[in-house]
Amino acid sequence: MKPKVSIIIPFYNCSFVAEAIDSALKQSYPNKEVIVVNDGSTRYLDKLHPYLDKIQLIEKDNGGTASALNTGIKQAKGEYIAWLSSDDIYLPEKINIQIDWMEKHGYKISFTPFYIVDENKNILYEPIKIKFHSQTQLKKILRKKNLFNGSTAIIHQDVFSKVGLFNENLLYTQDYEFWLRASKYFSIGIIERPTILYRMHEEMGSKKYAAEVQEELNVMKQNYIY
Repeated sequence: MKPKVSIIIPFYNCSFVAEAIDSALKQSYPNKEVIVVNDGSTRYLDKLHPYLDKIQLIEKDNGGTASALNTGIKQAKGEYIAWLSSDDIYLPEKINIQIDWMEKHGYKISFTPFYIVDENKNILYEPIKIKFHSQTQLKKILRKKNLFNGSTAIIHQDVFSKVGLFNENLLYTQDYEFWLRASKYFSIGIIERPTILYRMHEEMGSKKYAAEVQEELNVMKQNYIY
């Protein structure tokens, strides 16, 4: 049997959450569980109701994406962890493609390109491939900028056992900081096939809190990169 994959969806007042859940449940990969972590949402809770018999729903007080992910990871039964933001969408073969590739090539963490779409899922930009000649070069580039979209990531539980969970003190750059920590010990796999639709919309955190994101990024780089 193929290894179990736990798909974790952090949810906080996101109107698109039903589409995210639906795309996770409709993955062609058979051995999976879908964990939705309600991070203290006060809106759009009704969108969860049709899926309650198909998902594991975890309720918690609001603490941010890192705390929601960590809560899900602690409850996950999968050998691999996949993260899906509640406003993004998995393409149907995402898990199947990535797990088969990781098992074949022996990677513990991998990422893929992604389509950027608008609120109505119209493609705005074609995927940009990450080009590198070696792990050394890839990690050197990563120290300068975040190359990866968290919703494309699949991470083996061994990675968390080695480097720990996401840093809950970081509200916006918890993913980048984790990739940097993980890259010290594990090779990073890049699969060239796009696997998600990354939705651009007015309510997304990177737009609403752009100044705060940049400030946290500057501090994080000082502490973790240089």
